[in-house]
Amino acid sequence: HIKMDIRNLKILKKAFKKYQPDYVFHLAAQALVKKSYSNPMYTWTTNTIGTLNVLESLRELKKKCIAIIITSDKSYKNLEIKRGYKEDDVLGGKDPYSASKASAELAIQSHISSFFSLNRTKVLIGVARAGNVIGGGDWSEYRLIPDCVRSWSKNKKVLLRNPNSTRPWQHVLEAIGGYLKLAACLKKNKRLHGEVFNFGPSNTKNYQVLFVVKSMRKYWDKVSWKLAGKNRNSFYESKLLKINSNKAKVKLKWKSILTFHETINMVTEWYKNYYTHPNKIYKTSFNQIKQYENLLKKRQKI
Repeated sequence: HIKMDIRNLKILKKAFKKYQPDYVFHLAAQALVKKSYSNPMYTWTTNTIGTLNVLESLRELKKKCIAIIITSDKSYKNLEIKRGYKEDDVLGGKDPYSASKASAELAIQSHISSFFSLNRTKVLIGVARAGNVIGGGDWSEYRLIPDCVRSWSKNKKVLLRNPNSTRPWQHVLEAIGGYLKLAACLKKNKRLHGEVFNFGPSNTKNYQVLFVVKSMRKYWDKVSWKLAGKNRNSFYESKLLKINSNKAKVKLKWKSILTFHETINMVTEWYKNYYTHPNKIYKTSFNQIKQYENLLKKRQKI
């Protein structure tokens, strides 16, 4: 386990050369919309140049390697459409975060065409775009679930900026399962090289922020909130965001398996256990992974 700045190409190339990876999962990012406004250069260099650095490091490998590069559902140009964005929809972004992710997508496809054509590379690349991921262990600021549990653990009301915004809420284990499935399929079928896949819940699992908060009342005592004033949100955030995962269902035989309330239950239980037994949180995480694996075995063939 090593820590490094993904913007440092020299150190990154050195790590790739030393460890000679069989699989690469690139998730490093500045992932917060609000932070992208306060520090756009850091956001752009991390998300766009950082991704280029991963691609350049992959070029150094002379062995077989499967690389899954995770971008974001916010890579799509948000037109507030209800049908759900498909992989071939136009990319873009009004905020620095979304734009940096869309730009990373252009860099990925450019590098695949220029340096990773199937007849001259042993490195196979897949691209994944995930929905709004939630789960235990997320402590980022300005994200709904961490903001809620931090406030409620102190018996305070959480401030909701956009209570009516709609998101495709998805447990982190669902997204990770999709990334692993894509890697496994890409290893078996090199024709998937360069393909992009959405990983998100069904469109029936898109709910408003306020509904998510109210749903947590079933699993957490003393849930309370207050709404931010109309002028409190000084930066742009999309109101409606949906992605269509039919391609992953057809080509990878992947689908989300958790119900919305199972997702909320797992997430809430993790944070409750953290605040009551922080020294046992590793066991909680391990048990939730096993729980998800068991459900996956039962439901993935349905």
